[in-house]
Amino acid sequence: MTNREDSAPANQDKKREDLIGKVLVTNDLLQYQEGTVASRMIVFKKTGTITLFAFDEGEGLSEHSAPFDAVLEVTDGVAEVTIGGKPCTIRTGEMIIMPANIPHAVKAKQRFKMTLTMIRE
Repeated sequence: MTNREDSAPANQDKKREDLIGKVLVTNDLLQYQEGTVASRMIVFKKTGTITLFAFDEGEGLSEHSAPFDAVLEVTDGVAEVTIGGKPCTIRTGEMIIMPANIPHAVKAKQRFKMTLTMIRE
């Protein structure tokens, strides 16, 4: 392992620490990238995580489940979120709770950004 690889987790922790105590504009912390889903974890604790996502139009996360409850809040754009086979449209300023162990998927109906808060037990 190179020194660069050894320092990667420490660099990520440092970047997250640099955000503490500052007023942040959520949509400015992560930019859209053409043809992909970009993400940035801003909080990583044993009790949970907060991760920002930016989806290009048509991109998504395939159906999966997680062992923890999560809250998805759309901060820009429009997404389709499917939970347990039931799709719903979520728009800027809206949120949805995704329960643990229930399959869910996310698809960008147009470019959109979201904050995902994962609560661990």
